[in-house]
Amino acid sequence: MIEEYNKARRIGEKQVHKAIAAGGYPYPPALDDLIEPGLPEYPVGLTEIPMSMIAGTKVSDRQNAFSYDFMPVLNEKSEFAFKWSNLYDSQMEEGIREPIKVYEYLRRFYVQEGNKRVSVSKYVKIPLILADVTRLMPRKRDEKDIRIYYEFVDFYSVAPIYDIGFSEEGSYARLAEMVGQNMKDPWPDDVVKSVHSAYLYFAQIFEAKARGGMKLTTGDAFLLYLKIYRLDSLLNEAKSEITRRINKIWNEVLVQNHIDSEKITLVESPGKLEEAASPQVGGLLSMLVKPAAYTESNPLKVAFLFDKNPESSSWIYGHELGRNRLEQAYPGIVETVRFDGCGTDAAIRKAVEAAAADLDDLVISTSPAQMPEILRCAIDYPQIKFMNCSVNLSHNAVRCYYGRMYEAKFLMGALAASVADNHRIGYRADYPIYGTIANINAFAIGAALVDPEAKLYLSWSTKKNTNWQEELFAEGVSIISGPDMIRPGEASREYGIYRYSEDGSVQNLAMPVWDWGRYYELIVDTILRGTWDAKALARKDQALNYWWGMESQVIDVILSEKLSYYSVKMVNTLKKALVAGTLNPFDGELHSQEKLIKAADSPRLSNEEIIRMNWLNDNVVGSIPVMEELNESAKDTVQVSGVNESSV
Repeated sequence: MIEEYNKARRIGEKQVHKAIAAGGYPYPPALDDLIEPGLPEYPVGLTEIPMSMIAGTKVSDRQNAFSYDFMPVLNEKSEFAFKWSNLYDSQMEEGIREPIKVYEYLRRFYVQEGNKRVSVSKYVKIPLILADVTRLMPRKRDEKDIRIYYEFVDFYSVAPIYDIGFSEEGSYARLAEMVGQNMKDPWPDDVVKSVHSAYLYFAQIFEAKARGGMKLTTGDAFLLYLKIYRLDSLLNEAKSEITRRINKIWNEVLVQNHIDSEKITLVESPGKLEEAASPQVGGLLSMLVKPAAYTESNPLKVAFLFDKNPESSSWIYGHELGRNRLEQAYPGIVETVRFDGCGTDAAIRKAVEAAAADLDDLVISTSPAQMPEILRCAIDYPQIKFMNCSVNLSHNAVRCYYGRMYEAKFLMGALAASVADNHRIGYRADYPIYGTIANINAFAIGAALVDPEAKLYLSWSTKKNTNWQEELFAEGVSIISGPDMIRPGEASREYGIYRYSEDGSVQNLAMPVWDWGRYYELIVDTILRGTWDAKALARKDQALNYWWGMESQVIDVILSEKLSYYSVKMVNTLKKALVAGTLNPFDGELHSQEKLIKAADSPRLSNEEIIRMNWLNDNVVGSIPVMEELNESAKDTVQVSGVNESSV
């Protein structure tokens, strides 16, 4: 019908005028004009493709017959208009049964045959069209979008779904894990259909709320939803319930909508909280808001969730000391309770339910592996404040807290090099998570400043089928950086920096200290004083991470009395410079094992660059383990907070 052609042409003309007014190209782009010639081709075969993913034509012929969204623009008297109208009539009577031919490049389709069929289908708002697809593979380059595309190709080989796209590396592997699959074996047909159906249902509801303008993809939001709710909820729940859930997690969506450098507000010291809460920063409202009145009859209630118990874990023992000190610091005003064994989602949920029933105000979890269930609980119990001992996890509902332990490690590296007599130092690391790599590199840099020939032999205690002590002994080291603390009741001196003597005795030289008591006092003080929700920091579209160090006195180094006073003097001198901010291990020239990281005159590494390090300093002998190398107990933690995400 020529009348329908004219309606479609008016839409096309408006699209052309709009594009020209905005300085854009008004016609469908031609793929041949966008890519280098000679890219390898791979047949994908017949499949239904989303109309929304058709981006242009394969060649430039007939480009100017359509607007950028394939609406016709040629005169109604043209042969093109006649053929378009006949095709429309055929579509209305029996549908378009002959597949179009397209080339796919970077998850976008470019039409080789069937431009008018695409135009008519878009006009009548058909969401899918049958296509014979040929894939053009981009050459591998060290660019994020190319790396993500190669991950998509691996995903498509096991789950042929074109719709789901991500903006972050590793997302396809995370989706596979969430639905109990992997990226190597083809998924069962019923799983593919369920995931695709759930995604399409979610996309319909999410995109109606988002209304465009989002930096994150619908796939990113879908993955976030699956972190909190089960896949089958998208298959069995009413639209109203899915809408309610999306509204509940909307702040998390807003956080993920930022680019990486804007997702997290990193608070480097408690003083920043005071500044943010000051009248000059917060305005009149900050002076009018009064903190809650906590008394002996109405104490601030804090629940601690430990994945293990203090008797078996030195890490938990340190947090338990902090919990005890918290009650001593605020007698009668702060009341705490501890839940041991919260190493599973079920145990975490049970503990939070008990805390909610007791009307607890704050829930503190002490392991990154607890974050997934803690996030779900935080969404379900918005009246409770939640914290997790980790860094660089971008969730609005849960605040992260951690320490700049790399400062202490830098001092210990300098000390270790000063007492090592063969330029060799052993270093035992545990989890390859955010912050750990900075600790290793700071230690190595501190050692190299004292002894330019120093080598750091790195071994991981969480790798499968390994004995980290034997590995280090085999390298001829006698000075070792071992666990930061010992387990309660253990007589061993193999913690911190220690020396093995020829007679087999062990001498402890120094150890880093986490003062969790002070850390928790400073956190609780923000609640008691009413600065927890300082508007300059507590934004709905950002995550809040505390990352405090020696300046805040939450981290320190204890030195052995048997050390030379020169060694003590050296460490104290370096410490003063660190606290004053005149010294930083990541200032000046930096080299990884493979390349120059930073030239001497370049700015100091940013906090984000320090936290997200996935490289090792050039005097480190060893590597960062990938997921397959880790033991089972380590995988949960690394999955949540691991560095080098493309590998782990």
